Amino acid sequence: MLSNNPHVGHKVAGCLLFLSFFHIDFAAGSSGKGSQSQDDMYVIHNSQLDLREIVFVIQSQSNSFHVRQAERRKADLLRQAHSLTEEWFLGKPLYDVESTIIHHYAFAENPSVFKYPDFAAAWALSIPLVVRLANKVTDEPHKSDFTIDLKHEVALYIWDNGKGPHLIAVPELCTEPEDSPQAQHCATTLSREPLLCGEPVNIEDIFVAVKTCQKFHSERVPVIKKTWEKDALFLEYYSDHADPSIPTINLGVPNTERGHCGKTFAILKRFVSSAVPKTKWLLVVDDDTLISLPRLQVLLSCYDPSEPVCLGERYGYGLSQGGYSYITGGGGMVFSREAVAQLLNSGCKCYSDDAPDDMVLGMCLNALDLPATHSPLFHQARPEDYARDFLAHQVPISFHKHWNIDPIAVFNKWLKDDLRAKASDGLNKSAKTEL
Repeated sequence: MLSNNPHVGHKVAGCLLFLSFFHIDFAAGSSGKGSQSQDDMYVIHNSQLDLREIVFVIQSQSNSFHVRQAERRKADLLRQAHSLTEEWFLGKPLYDVESTIIHHYAFAENPSVFKYPDFAAAWALSIPLVVRLANKVTDEPHKSDFTIDLKHEVALYIWDNGKGPHLIAVPELCTEPEDSPQAQHCATTLSREPLLCGEPVNIEDIFVAVKTCQKFHSERVPVIKKTWEKDALFLEYYSDHADPSIPTINLGVPNTERGHCGKTFAILKRFVSSAVPKTKWLLVVDDDTLISLPRLQVLLSCYDPSEPVCLGERYGYGLSQGGYSYITGGGGMVFSREAVAQLLNSGCKCYSDDAPDDMVLGMCLNALDLPATHSPLFHQARPEDYARDFLAHQVPISFHKHWNIDPIAVFNKWLKDDLRAKASDGLNKSAKTEL
């Protein structure tokens, strides 16, 4: 501990000051030379010395000017020591322009006041903060039903209703591409490695299942037909009413206001039956999901369909109390044929037709010890619900909801581009994203 006596080791004549400190990275002496050789730093970092056992001597003289200089040096060292005992939360800040459901409408009156880190830029905690949080998690386990946006929820947990630190912006933590001129002052950048892991998955290897109901046949289905339906080779609409003009297929499951578990499990069973073409991948979406199938083809090139893959935007339920992760349905749920087979063979089923399908599937995956694989390119909400800087370095795959937006305009702005024509020979050149 730092001594409570501000004059420890201070010679009366003003010649010497002796100070004892925590583990600190100090400037070397009072000569203005603050750097140390690599050999010196190696010795320091590998000796594991506790600097509380080291006495720092500031050389001075009895003249009043030199005494003042020594006191200033002492004060500077004490400030450094104090800063290393503080709690620091550092990162590239994101903020909400308007309150959003994915952040539980936090700070509704002024959502931009709360900053949270962009994980793509990296973020940092000081050791004192890490130690306190580790003790807090042990002594007071975090109780939260839903984990939706981890970066926002981590920031809220650290902030602790004002009792903990705010996020401090660090300009050197960046999301600039690594070959960008702006990246020369960045400690972190985004990679320009090719997005493609191989050739994009053939569109004939993807079967698309759209969940709808009669009341949305004239409202939502036309949006799909005007936007992304033309990019699908195998696509079926599943409804509570067979409408040959679309066409829709009635799976014999009554429509429910929420949940749709019965309908989704009927889709899984149909996928492995002889009623539809045999494909490697199943994509299940809502009728108000907007999606880029060419971008999905590129992403799926990184995954092996012979493995049980369940891919999309991952949420969590009761994770700190032994809960489970799940792929949220609105952003699109992607399953390999192997995953569907294991889910159905396990005997997993809905406890009711209106149970939440994505959460029931998450429970099944958890019981089977199969991972729910997260991609930040799938989005359960609208573009307006995400921080602008978060979307700025993405090439998104999906968004969800038609509420208070023009869905066709949203698709044209965020999901429609020339990538479908260049997927095999140039998509990686324009993509700025994490897989």
